[in-house]
Amino acid sequence: MKIESSTRNDLEEIFRLYKEATKYQKIKFPENQWPEFSRNLVVKELEENRQFKIVIDDQLACVWAVTFSDAEIWEEKNSDPAIYLHRIATNPHFRGQNFVAIIVGWAREFARQHNKDFIRCDTCGHNRKLISHYGKAGFDFLGIKKLKDPKGLPAHYVDAEVCFFEIALEKEE
Repeated sequence: MKIESSTRNDLEEIFRLYKEATKYQKIKFPENQWPEFSRNLVVKELEENRQFKIVIDDQLACVWAVTFSDAEIWEEKNSDPAIYLHRIATNPHFRGQNFVAIIVGWAREFARQHNKDFIRCDTCGHNRKLISHYGKAGFDFLGIKKLKDPKGLPAHYVDAEVCFFEIALEKEE
C-alpha cells in the first residue's frame, strides 16, 4: 500500500470511483448523495497537487482531495490554519480496510508540513454510521447545521444539514 499524488492519468478512474461512491450512497444513505462533480474542479486539484490516492497492487484503492480553505462551508472558522479533506471515495474491491484512518494518519503529517493546526472534513445529512466511523478515525464531531449560503457549492449541500468534523493537532503534541 502506498499513498501518492494523483495524476491526470488517474482522472477517469477518479470519476469512476465517484460514481461507485454515489451508487453506494444511494443504498446506504439515500437521503443525500453526491452530484456529478466538475471535471474542471478535479483537473485543477490535480494541477495543484491536491488530489491523492491509496494504491494497492497497482490499483487505485481510494482517492480524496485536500483544500486549504473552505469558507463556504466552515464560514468564520475558515480563518483557522486547517486542511480540509473532501470526496473520499473507495474502490468497492477495497472496502472495509478503514482507509479513513489511514488518510487521517497521512493528513496529520501533511497538515504539519503545511503549518496547519487542524484537519477538517464535513458530510451532508445526519448519517449516524458515518459520524461514528469518522469518530473512530480520530475526528471530533462538532455538530450539525445548515449552511448560511450554499451558492457555489455542489448540489448536495443545498438545504442539507451538514456534519462538521475536526482533529486539533496542537492537542496531540
